[in-house]
Amino acid sequence: MKKIVLLISGLMCMLSGFAQEDASALLEKIKTKYNQVKDYEATGKMKTNVIFIKAPLADIRVFYKNPDKIKIKNESGVSFVPKGSVNINMGNIFTLANYTAIDAGTETLNGKKVRLVKVLPDGETGEIVLSTLYIDEAAMLVVKSKTTTRENGTYELDMSYGKYASYGLPDKVKFTFNTKEYKLPKGVTFDYDNGSSEKEKEATANKKGTVEITYTSYSINKGLKDEVFK
Repeated sequence: MKKIVLLISGLMCMLSGFAQEDASALLEKIKTKYNQVKDYEATGKMKTNVIFIKAPLADIRVFYKNPDKIKIKNESGVSFVPKGSVNINMGNIFTLANYTAIDAGTETLNGKKVRLVKVLPDGETGEIVLSTLYIDEAAMLVVKSKTTTRENGTYELDMSYGKYASYGLPDKVKFTFNTKEYKLPKGVTFDYDNGSSEKEKEATANKKGTVEITYTSYSINKGLKDEVFK
């Protein structure tokens, strides 16, 4: 009996090892696909749904340069952009140099079977603690991610793709975060005070907020200059 238990344990360890290797290989292939984008300039509309901020639907331009430069410009003024939303393009995950990828099985998301891969950065100094990626293996696309950070709590990205899917660029991104765990960036001049009492403000602060960007066009790999991000 003891031999059987040992044999089963050994097989489980072997299978676990194979699964982990598969997850790492899958992630590397997807990284290669996403990293073909060296820079882009995109246009779109941004909808902010945060209970204590009055933000209209905004026409925006988004500038990105690999590996980690991104700027969101509101054509009519300053936009509320939570700190974590600068990672709207998965760049924070796919630029990790050292990490462990763990196969977490499969799940059905929006009627489609997706593969779950947990990404744990090596070391303890980076902002990201853990990220779970929901991957459409057939399309080699990340359709959702759930990321826990050291400073900004946990946030989620939901992505849908269209004509720019071959670059790994979504047509729509929905960024969901806990409003209590995010701080307004410096210089933001939105009407933060809605006249509520302190008790009401405290109650509404601990809610989910969302930022949705619907892209209308991308201009990809045209050689954006660093000055754009200053």
